Amino acid sequence: MKKLYILFFTLCSAISFAQENYTVSGIVKDGELDFELSGAGVYIQEIKKGTYANEGGFYKVVLPPGTYTFRVTSFGYDTLWQKVNVDKDLNLDFTLQGEDFMLEEVEVAGERTNNNNITSTEMSTVEMDMAEIQSVPVLFGETDVIRTLTLMPGVQTTGDGFTGLFVRGGGTDQNLILVDDAVVYNPFHLLGFFSAFNGDAVRDLKLYKAGVPSLYGGRLSSVLDVRMRSGNKERFSGNGGIGLISSRLTLEGPFAQDKGSFIISGRRTYADLFLNLSPNESLRNSTLHFYDLNFKADYTLSDKDRVSLSGYYGRDVFGYSDNFRMGWGNATSSLRWSHIYNSKLHHTTTLSVSNYDYNINFNLGDFGIELNSGIRTYNAKTDWDWQPNKKHHVRFGFSTMYHDFRMPSFSSNIEGLEEAAVPSRNALEHGVYIQNDHVISPRLTLSYGIRLSMFNLIGPSEVYGFDEGRRNVTDTSFYNRGEVYHTYLGPEPRLSATYIIDPENSIKVSYNRMRQHLHLLSNSSAAFPLDLWVPVSNVISPQIGDQVSAGYFRNFKENMYETSVEVYYKDMQNQIDYRSGANLFFNPIVETELLFGRGWAYGAEFLVKKRKGRLNGWISYTLSRSLRLIEGINEGNPYPSNFERIHDISVVGNYQINNKWQFSGSWVYATGTPVTFPAGRYTYEGRTVNFYTGRNEYRMPSYHRMDVSFTYQRPREGRFNSSWNFSVYNLYARHNPFLIDFRENEQTGEMEAVQVALFRIIPSVTWNFNF
Repeated sequence: MKKLYILFFTLCSAISFAQENYTVSGIVKDGELDFELSGAGVYIQEIKKGTYANEGGFYKVVLPPGTYTFRVTSFGYDTLWQKVNVDKDLNLDFTLQGEDFMLEEVEVAGERTNNNNITSTEMSTVEMDMAEIQSVPVLFGETDVIRTLTLMPGVQTTGDGFTGLFVRGGGTDQNLILVDDAVVYNPFHLLGFFSAFNGDAVRDLKLYKAGVPSLYGGRLSSVLDVRMRSGNKERFSGNGGIGLISSRLTLEGPFAQDKGSFIISGRRTYADLFLNLSPNESLRNSTLHFYDLNFKADYTLSDKDRVSLSGYYGRDVFGYSDNFRMGWGNATSSLRWSHIYNSKLHHTTTLSVSNYDYNINFNLGDFGIELNSGIRTYNAKTDWDWQPNKKHHVRFGFSTMYHDFRMPSFSSNIEGLEEAAVPSRNALEHGVYIQNDHVISPRLTLSYGIRLSMFNLIGPSEVYGFDEGRRNVTDTSFYNRGEVYHTYLGPEPRLSATYIIDPENSIKVSYNRMRQHLHLLSNSSAAFPLDLWVPVSNVISPQIGDQVSAGYFRNFKENMYETSVEVYYKDMQNQIDYRSGANLFFNPIVETELLFGRGWAYGAEFLVKKRKGRLNGWISYTLSRSLRLIEGINEGNPYPSNFERIHDISVVGNYQINNKWQFSGSWVYATGTPVTFPAGRYTYEGRTVNFYTGRNEYRMPSYHRMDVSFTYQRPREGRFNSSWNFSVYNLYARHNPFLIDFRENEQTGEMEAVQVALFRIIPSVTWNFNF
């Protein structure tokens, strides 16, 4: 009998310890516009633990039976508290209402957790929503997504008038830029002064500088993931703005009761309209503008299925009289289907197409010439999200991309030059990945994974063989359409770890390897819209980058202040530079103009950020180097890359003066970029020739600028609301260099360096409205 009692109690204890846990899962949404809130915090008060919503707003927690208090938070929203009785698996959605920033209570209502800076396994990331981006003053009063990113540590541009985003010593082509999973190849308008993304259509964005999750691949330095927002499912609404050189309008609303919504947003500049006032006929017939259009439609098929269709189209147009016209632009579209199998497993399948092209037209009297080039990419991918228990979060999937590299071609009515083209190139790019976020203990969390990438070069194509110095073609091979003639294959391991010292302190480290099979060839020292995208070849090898990062993160005063210090080292193989006098445009054997070697970059990044209160903003400082070592350049010695900036400082502040007026300001300083200048000149056979010494051994003057803006919020009139924005770009009229021109002084006959700047001080006024 005694043994039976012991067995009985043992079984009861086992049953008690094995009692079933239940899963609570759902979507966190915006209460007004009904879009998903990625990164929203779901915290359970009783157990002092929680989780965070993924990119689709989906969250999941595993709990034993009981009654719990859920606290749901997201930046810019009131905190939601809700009691939940967990006695079975629950599908529970949360809806958050936006904070009223005009009220004093905003200082106590917006309770935040410490996930973003302390407990998250992500490091070297920049995550922003539009409320934060819209508070930063920019050129002509236009909210600018990418220019705001350049105010964060480790993210740089080369100055006014150049396109390009440079992250931790990497080139502009080393950034993977996505809008709803579709690739954008040139994310700028108007030579870099405007982002290609209309802020009214963007929900949020995330930039990965290191610790890149294994679901991303194809670029060495960073990933910028931009998500468009969904339309309002409850009612028809709109917003827009009218400025001095541009206007925009966004309309949204439901198209099926409680199931479908749409949003369409457009923007256009009209500086060219003022050219009609010129007395010069050529100027009156000239054009200078850009425009873009975003749209998205969402439809809920069932409680477990949702589809969305989104697209973006943008273009820049520049023309002088009837003699010259140049245009370039992006077009993307994405079809996305999300399915929830159960509380632990869901997946998303996406089909997308991306196109970037440019064209140039010359009309010289009776003669006309047209040049064209571009790249088009088709992508199919599926991503699975599986959370088997509270200690593991597994993501896996695969993708296939088809690249069509439309190399330069031209047509004309000139006899003997009717048509010519560089043969196009085609390729397939595949990737398969798996990643696991693993909670080892309450203090230690690991995120580890691997991606396997494969790149196939396919016909039709002509493949050239070269001599040892790669100056002359020795043979040519021909491949038929669809025939694979070269394959690159390689693994990309990823690992990051977070150790939580206490609720206000943590240490993070990460390592990632990235492989890149696309290169951007440029004759200029900075990116330009007419640069040429080319794939790897039998001569051009994939770029391979290994980056190690470590950081210390500290929050103060109940997470009001966030601070961080990060250091990194990045090694880059198979980097490209060009022979002196290289001809890249319209060259079918461009390999003869290229030189290969390695690069490395290292630095330290400091950030202090105040998230709440009437006064908020941040201060960032980056100390970094970016170097290249390529045989045949600079006598085999290391030299700085074209976009290296040793010191980079940004100060951003926003101050809510009262319930009507808000002030914003920013100040930036950066070391001048390296440049190759002539060290002298000599005369040879009656011609004056410049003499050059080392590559990039000089620097442009330092760059600094201050921008300010005031926003006046008018009293609401029913559903209609409006505000006025007054801003000044380059407040103290700094003469920042666009280029340095060397020319002969008309009086002395000596050579002199003349600095050219694009803009001094630029005021602007914009009227914004919503209804």
